[in-house]
Amino acid sequence: MFDKDNDITCLFHRLNNQLGVILANAELLESRLADTTHRPRAEQVVIGALDAITTVRRIKNKMEPPGAEDPIMGTRIVSQD
Repeated sequence: MFDKDNDITCLFHRLNNQLGVILANAELLESRLADTTHRPRAEQVVIGALDAITTVRRIKNKMEPPGAEDPIMGTRIVSQD
């Protein structure tokens, strides 16, 4: 049995929030870097964070039955592929 701090839904939510912080800061860096040497690295962090957020959602959706509500997206899960 999971306690409140280890409930899988809570863990997914926390992970998604942490990735959102990484994404927001990477986007901020990317927008402020005029330097062509470092800007591509910030862009890679943005792309990686977006990919990680998508992966978290896909894993969570695979664990939920079709028709369940996705609390992260606020939508119904229609497929598990």
